[in-house]
Amino acid sequence: MTQEEIKRHRVESVLKEIIPEALATLDDTRINSLLVTDVVCSKGRSDAKVYLDKSFLTPKEQSEALRQLRTVAGYIQNHCKQSEGWFKAPRFTFEFDEQLEKVSRMEELFKQISTKKEGENSNES
Repeated sequence: MTQEEIKRHRVESVLKEIIPEALATLDDTRINSLLVTDVVCSKGRSDAKVYLDKSFLTPKEQSEALRQLRTVAGYIQNHCKQSEGWFKAPRFTFEFDEQLEKVSRMEELFKQISTKKEGENSNES
């Protein structure tokens, strides 16, 4: 791992802690309780994608939350700069994390496969 990658991973882990703090300070109940699942910075650390948990939101609430997050992105950026003493913070883009759904769907498929195999094995006996 290069020195640049180490710095990028360090910034990502710090942002995973600071962004929820910044969201919690907001008055908007639609976004102040969102869970940050991951942060991925670009190579130069000038941009960062923030992945959020969408498990408790309807599609309409998700689009409203993303619209509101775009509005307060500058505030969150300033909060991160001030709390860490950085000269600049990455520009944030917010997305809802699809990985959690994929993982749960895969687990469900594996359960179906195992129950099907168990059923076939019991029929052979």
